[in-house]
Amino acid sequence: MTTAASDGVTSPAAEPAPFPLVLGLDTFGDVTHDRNDRPLSHAQTIRNVVEQGVLADQVGADFFGIGEHHTDDFPMPAADVVLGAIAARTARIRLGSAVTVLSSDDPVRVFQRYSTLNAVSGGRAEVILGRGSSIDSFPLFGYDLADYEDLFEEKANLFAELLKGGPVTWQGKTRASLHEQDVVPHTESGPFPTWIGVGGSPQSVIRAARYGFSLMLAIIGGSPARFAPFSQLFRQALERFGRAPLPVGVHSPGHVAVTDEKALDDFWPRYQEVISRYSKIRGFAVPTRQSFLRDVGPQGALYVGSPETVAGKIAANLTALGANRFDLKYGMGGLSHESLMINIELYGTQVIPRVRELVAGRALP
Repeated sequence: MTTAASDGVTSPAAEPAPFPLVLGLDTFGDVTHDRNDRPLSHAQTIRNVVEQGVLADQVGADFFGIGEHHTDDFPMPAADVVLGAIAARTARIRLGSAVTVLSSDDPVRVFQRYSTLNAVSGGRAEVILGRGSSIDSFPLFGYDLADYEDLFEEKANLFAELLKGGPVTWQGKTRASLHEQDVVPHTESGPFPTWIGVGGSPQSVIRAARYGFSLMLAIIGGSPARFAPFSQLFRQALERFGRAPLPVGVHSPGHVAVTDEKALDDFWPRYQEVISRYSKIRGFAVPTRQSFLRDVGPQGALYVGSPETVAGKIAANLTALGANRFDLKYGMGGLSHESLMINIELYGTQVIPRVRELVAGRALP
């Protein structure tokens, strides 16, 4: 089977390369509530995220990511600062963005911040770049949404040049040109892993392959199976551009509790409230209990349930999507810090080992 794309990529899919299975956690820094269901301050929410990242390391998660947002619900505009605090208290877990809105940032500054994090953490930094499905940063930093595509294309191009190391010469329309510019700090052992987050655009899949970035499939609704052609397209594109195989990951929301019933009871009212509120801004369908149960079922994009339920769904979709990495976007506005800590502990101590058992012997890419 071949898949056509805007760059003319129609060659047969490349043979999957063996990459290690990676099981991580992502957060947007959703505002947590106290035991009396009162929202905590932004400062306390941020401090809680640091504790959550430290616990993720302790219980065996492979990666901890923080997504950039600029709203009252998600007070997380400086993920790299928070990741630096986590790096200082951990020694093993990889740390990165999930996602950095490159379109409204400066590629040089993003590179410098994450190469600094890479130094602080002893080589554990990663970055996931995105165009920005949440567009709050565009007016905040003075960018025109009419330039949405051009901004990301040029900035991704410059970021790819920065990752090569050495003096950079680059010219574009969205920022000042660079001529033999030495960008510091230098990394100690080559470029840090860089991904492009894709929410449904084949052009973004092609872009990731063209620049040599790994592919992160951001699947937040509908059937995960519809993303399977993207993995294949990515491998075709890498081969077409003469690049070596690269990892494919999946980022999806969910919540783990001791039982399926507990997880559903915890998550559903918060999910209904948050998605209903954002439906007015983002055009989401207002969730019903029926649609929610469909999304947490085997064919849906939400990973809500007991450790066994969540592990089974992760393993099945890793295989179906040809991916070797899964990052659970845990949390939902209004949940308590205590419930999120339980989620993280269960994910690390029960979900991760069970997923590894379930995929043992399967042909993951």
